[in-house]
Amino acid sequence: MSADATPTANPFFQAWETPFEAPPFAAIAPAQMEEAFEAGLAAHEAEIAAIRDASEPASFENTILALERAGRDLRRVAMVFYNLAGAHTNPEIQAIERRLAPKLARHSSKVSLDAGLFARVDAVFAAREGLGLDAEALRLLERTHLGFVRAGAQLAPAAKERLAEIDQRLAEIGTAFAQNVLGDESGFTLVLEGEDDLAGLPDWLVSAAARAAQDRGLSGKHVITLARSSVEPFLAFSARRDLRKAAFEAWTRRGANGGERDNRGIVAETVRLRAERARLLGYESFAHYKLDDAMAKTPDAVSGLLGRVWGPARARAGEERDALAALAAENGESAEIAPWDWRYLAEGVRRARYDLDEGAIKPYLSLDRMIEAAFHVASRLFGLVFEERTDVPTWHPDVRAFEVKDAESAHVGLFYGDYFARPSKRSGAWASAFRTQQNLDGRVRPIIVNVMNFSAGSPDAPPLLSFDDARTLFHEFGHALHGLLSEVTYPSLAGTAVARDFVELPSQLYEHWLETPEILERFARHWKTNEPMPQALREKLIGARTFNQGFATVEYLACAFVDLDFHLLPSAGNIDPEAFERDALERIGMPDEIVMRHRTPHFAHVFAGSGYAAGYYSYMWSEVLDADAFEAFRETGDVFHPDTAAKLKEHIYSAGNRRDPAEAYAAFRGRMPDVGPLLAKRGLIEGMEAPAAGEA
Repeated sequence: MSADATPTANPFFQAWETPFEAPPFAAIAPAQMEEAFEAGLAAHEAEIAAIRDASEPASFENTILALERAGRDLRRVAMVFYNLAGAHTNPEIQAIERRLAPKLARHSSKVSLDAGLFARVDAVFAAREGLGLDAEALRLLERTHLGFVRAGAQLAPAAKERLAEIDQRLAEIGTAFAQNVLGDESGFTLVLEGEDDLAGLPDWLVSAAARAAQDRGLSGKHVITLARSSVEPFLAFSARRDLRKAAFEAWTRRGANGGERDNRGIVAETVRLRAERARLLGYESFAHYKLDDAMAKTPDAVSGLLGRVWGPARARAGEERDALAALAAENGESAEIAPWDWRYLAEGVRRARYDLDEGAIKPYLSLDRMIEAAFHVASRLFGLVFEERTDVPTWHPDVRAFEVKDAESAHVGLFYGDYFARPSKRSGAWASAFRTQQNLDGRVRPIIVNVMNFSAGSPDAPPLLSFDDARTLFHEFGHALHGLLSEVTYPSLAGTAVARDFVELPSQLYEHWLETPEILERFARHWKTNEPMPQALREKLIGARTFNQGFATVEYLACAFVDLDFHLLPSAGNIDPEAFERDALERIGMPDEIVMRHRTPHFAHVFAGSGYAAGYYSYMWSEVLDADAFEAFRETGDVFHPDTAAKLKEHIYSAGNRRDPAEAYAAFRGRMPDVGPLLAKRGLIEGMEAPAAGEA
């Protein structure tokens, strides 16, 4: 979106005569989005009143389907606004976001707590067995009714009023949390002044740091930012321990630096309000409330999974620490490993053990090639074709747009890729939508976006990815396919609108194809010579993929444990979030040398909104599924097995929330999975190596 777009007739009050009816970003000013929100809220209120006050008896058509159709104008502007708020914000958008948060929360509460409206939904639900609904319509009815119940529709008036107050406040402080983290991220730079500051850094990282400096008006210098694609490689390669410490502490202190951007008070209030909200709804804790509508169902089930993986992971991390200490001693350094030493020493151990250097890998993993690889896998599995379009409007010059077609050249959807880090974008990687699929009133095709934070290329080389970066690209593209391939009738059941601990299955499963010999042989090519990655290097890369998995699993599991512990509190007074975090980590025996992947004051998954609250375990839960699901392909001897791919598309990628996720998985696999393949995949079973991705 153009920051200085000239306000004209509001685009949200007009039809979009753009290719695929994509948002006309250059014509949209922030104030127009706020105006469109006001109009959308008013229209939705009128639609809800008409449903509630209808004189005819409640029916599936005039109540449930009417609710599905209501609020389209509001959703249209919300999808544009919140995508821009995450990927390309500015002070005006942030101010609007702060004003909108309580307003939208009040509106949502007003709808979900409307007694007259719920009475009609409840009447249709009570009569459901005699309505002759097909399975998808029945699923919609059940999910709609459950949504009202879980939002408090059955509470007494006083409890409803308090619940609405809580939801409004949570919306306000969740927005503040996210903006505070972005402020700390974009406000920090580590300027590398001379050659000594560049010691140990490979050429590709030096080039990326020069580009980051140039983007910030510091031409001739080098800058490390808190984007993961910048700070993590710096921690892995910088020979300057003092600079590693400075970068690491800035990275892990986001949201906890005092002043107006400090998030610790927000965390304490959030935990307190969520616990109260759960009690109002009759649950022991927020975790019990949240998990009741997930695959896991109970905190005990989550704790059981995390505990089963924690022991092997912690043991492996201990072995990894000993290897790092031995290397440090060989180098004449202290064998006492600090958190800012781990990645640097681990890179040294990896080079020694596998003769594998990240700098030797990256030239074969150019961004364009990896995008092409992700598209190729989708073509092989699902018959999709991707055609880049330069006539589709975008919100930033770096954004790329692709039309997606099926094998018969029919339009499937529009895909946006926004790949590079910039100060206006929050950190991390994610998938989202500007429009979701539905077939309720005509065939509406989706507009899906992937957002990354890779380092941009330099004048001398294109953007080059680490293998972890390439895996991230495949992961988020798996989410994108979940949205693009959706083929359901009702919008609220479409695409990724599934249980939180199921939604990561399509994304994590898709990562497996990156490692297959066919993909690496065809797409891992040197950006300059176009020579394929040598077989010996490929074998080293795959052989090392379980290297440092103790560390990676521990830093992830620590977050899941802390998240769960916060939300198991039946009530919370004025807790000290950092003290609570320390106590939670001490209980599980967290190694001193490893820090949570997302420390509490910047744990946006959990505290910038409730999406992953009491749900960060979901990545591990879904990984149990994805490790087992890829076995279905390996068992056939063909990782692109057509019949298995067809079942995967039917029951997982295109099915949305048409059925219970456990039923959907069993329909694909014929059974539910066990945790064993996950432990093997991560190399956490003693004496058991994970098989190569392409092996049967």
